[in-house]
Amino acid sequence: MSEDKHISLYLIPTPIGNLGDITLRAIEVLKSVDVILAEDTRTTGKLLKHLEVQRPLQSYHIFNEHKTVEKLVERMEKGEVLALCSDAGTPAISDPGFLLVRAARDAGLEVNCLPGATAFVPALVNSGLPNDRFVFEGFLPHKKGRKTRIENLMEEERTMIFYESPHRLMKTLVQFSEAFGLERMACVSRELTKIYEENVRGTFEELISYYQEHPIKGEIVLTVQGKSK
Repeated sequence: MSEDKHISLYLIPTPIGNLGDITLRAIEVLKSVDVILAEDTRTTGKLLKHLEVQRPLQSYHIFNEHKTVEKLVERMEKGEVLALCSDAGTPAISDPGFLLVRAARDAGLEVNCLPGATAFVPALVNSGLPNDRFVFEGFLPHKKGRKTRIENLMEEERTMIFYESPHRLMKTLVQFSEAFGLERMACVSRELTKIYEENVRGTFEELISYYQEHPIKGEIVLTVQGKSK
């Protein structure tokens, strides 16, 4: 780790399901830092126990990040090395972390994001939809701005990737079918890397019909074909 002594903040991707997806370098870094920041200390604590990593663990999530960013930057400026983990996947991708990264950069501190697990890449590849050009939209707004966001994507020609929750999936499929057409192709990926991983591909009409008969559970990535030229 000697070549990384100048780094103050590491972003550590954690498995999105299969614990075997943690990288050797991630384990090495987690064992070397002064403090590990976690979106949920219970979730990350279980992972650390599995990896036999014994380092101080501190909560850092969307509800406290504005309050704690300044203090964390001060600690890094004094020489502490921190690692940031989300519950699953790469920190700052539809997760807390952006504010801390920006503040550290603004303070002249070195930040290093390790490569590793993230949900949208396997979902995109598994979908069979074009992946030479794509746009990641993350979570749609729940209420205000949702309709406008969807309307703004009606002319998008690139493959689109969304994160969605199980109880909002049907609503989203219906709204997308109204905006993009019932015959537009899409793929619903759930429980990626886990035992019950499933990738269901079809038109919006077919997907709506399928999920009316098959209630869905688990984390979801929805990949949508772009508008044909």
